[in-house]
Parts: sequence; C-alpha cells; structure tokens
Amino acid sequence: MFRSLAVVGATGAVGRIMVELLEKSALQFEKIKFLASKRSVGKTLTFRGQEYPIEELRPEAFDGVDLAVSSTPDEVAREFIPEAVKRGCVVVDESAAWRMDPDVPLVIPEVNPHAAFRHKGIIASPNCSTTQMVVALKPLHDYGRVKRVVVSTYQAASGAGVGGTTDLIEGTRAYLENRPYQYTTFAYPLAFNLIPQIGSPKHAGYTSEEMKMVLETRKIMEDESIQICATCVRVPVANSHSETILVETEKKITVDKARELFASFPGIVVVDDLPNKKYPMPMDCTGRDEVFVGRIREDLSSPNGLVFWCVSDNLRKGAATNAVQIVELLIRGKPN
Repeated sequence: MFRSLAVVGATGAVGRIMVELLEKSALQFEKIKFLASKRSVGKTLTFRGQEYPIEELRPEAFDGVDLAVSSTPDEVAREFIPEAVKRGCVVVDESAAWRMDPDVPLVIPEVNPHAAFRHKGIIASPNCSTTQMVVALKPLHDYGRVKRVVVSTYQAASGAGVGGTTDLIEGTRAYLENRPYQYTTFAYPLAFNLIPQIGSPKHAGYTSEEMKMVLETRKIMEDESIQICATCVRVPVANSHSETILVETEKKITVDKARELFASFPGIVVVDDLPNKKYPMPMDCTGRDEVFVGRIREDLSSPNGLVFWCVSDNLRKGAATNAVQIVELLIRGKPN
C-alpha cells in the first residue's frame, strides 16, 4: 500500500532522528525523498549508503508520495499537510497543528493503535510531555482506571529546539565566565535557573503546554472524565524531560502491583531502587526510545494515590520515535 515515503523537515533536530530511525528500521520503500525549507536545498543526505538531495518543501513535492512523516513548525504544517493529503498522501505529523482536530487521530502506538486507522489523511503525534506521561498512565488506567492526575514537568532545553540548546550551553558558559549573553529562545536566563512558563498564557492561568497535557491526554485515553492539573517548568538540562506524576485511581494500586504493571507494558523501563540510589535521570535516558519510571510510592495523602518519577528523551519517544512507530504501525496494518 505504501510504496513511497517523504521525510518532511529532514534537516531539523527531530527530522534527523527520524531519518536515523528509518535507516535502522526494517521498513522498505521503492522511493524515498527528504524535504526541508528552501535554505537546505542544495545539501545532501546519506541514507542506507545512498546520497539523496534535500528537496524544497512545496506542494508538488508530494506528487507520487504515499506516506509522509513530518516535523515542522505548526504554521508550516498547516500550510503544506493539506496539500499533501490532496495528492493522496497520508501524513504522520509531529507538530501541534492538528492534534486537537476532531477529524485527526492523536496516536501513541503502545496506547491507542486502533485510532491510527480512523485517519482521513492526517495522523498526529502528541506533545513530548504528554507522550511519556500517557505511556506511563496507560497500564494503570487499564487496571484501576485513572481518575485524577497532578503532574509537574522538568523540561529540557532541547524541547525548545536547537536555539534552546544553544541558549543553555552558551548561557552557562557566559555565566561561568562572568560575561553577558543575549538569550534568543528563552525570555530569561536558563543557566542556573528555572522558568515556570512553557508556551503562551491560556485558560485560567495555565500555559499552552499545560493545557496540551490536559486536552491531549483525554483525547488519547478516550476519557474526558480524567481530571488533570499540570505545571510545566523549563530546567537547565540539555535533553530528556522529567515528570513527577501523582495519580488517583478508582481501584487501589499497590506499589508492587504498579511495578508489575509498568514492567510488563511495552516501551516502559522500571528503574526503582531508592536504597541503592537507582532511578531514572535525564543523562541516562538521553538517546533511548523508552519511557523510564522510578521512585514509585504510595501517596500518603490519598488512599488510592500513587506517585512516581518519569523520564524520557523528548526528541525521541517524545517526538521522532513516536512518529516513526506510527509509520511502522500503518505499514503493519490494523492491530489485532
């Protein structure tokens, strides 16, 4: 069914990881092309030993393309993805442009693979902070039904793109050398600091990033009754987002049962040995495709509450890996 593939945004931070994952995968296409903005035209990209030119992202580039995986700014996605669909292309989109469109499924393959096959040409991949949380919530929800979630995120600089990483590195260097640095991505210095705002102001004092976690989680879990309170914070970490997640469930889940549920769920790795100082940390999770869970404990303030720590590489499972997994899901066909 899918004989040709386009990678959109192939030269970006997430796009490069998509290319790497596709290269290592067992997926085979008769034709593959790599699209990016005009400034990347003229460059080449090596894929499975063959050199490919970077082509300009324009509507005609999707002619003859069956499937595309895309990572672009939201406004670019809004402009070009409908053009791809008009030409008969199915698009897996990593941007936020289509996530809450009622006609567009929002998919995490471990959580709601069935939704992918309801598409009308576009399938959305969730926000990075939402993805790792929902992967961790899913086994708990299946066993004990999640009623309420309180989540605080500790989000890495790379979540703001290449500019965010540059700001962290150069800002830290400038701080240590006692010289000024003009931040270009963040409104305040990130080095030796925390910024308790990610995204723009939205509903009732919450930011757009926080509301994404609320709305996207309910859509993916197909349960509008789940109550979610999110606080999203940018921290001086290069890569991999961390989250403290408090969950209240209808049915009590013990710590031992939670460990069992997490360990048996695809895509989750449990690292939970507090006496021996073993728990997930960003430095250990970067470059990995799984969601890591540790510090699992009962909530002392709630009879059916559970608290845990969750870390995942935001550029991989939070973005590129999830999108490529959706591509693999589509090619395999409907889940059993």
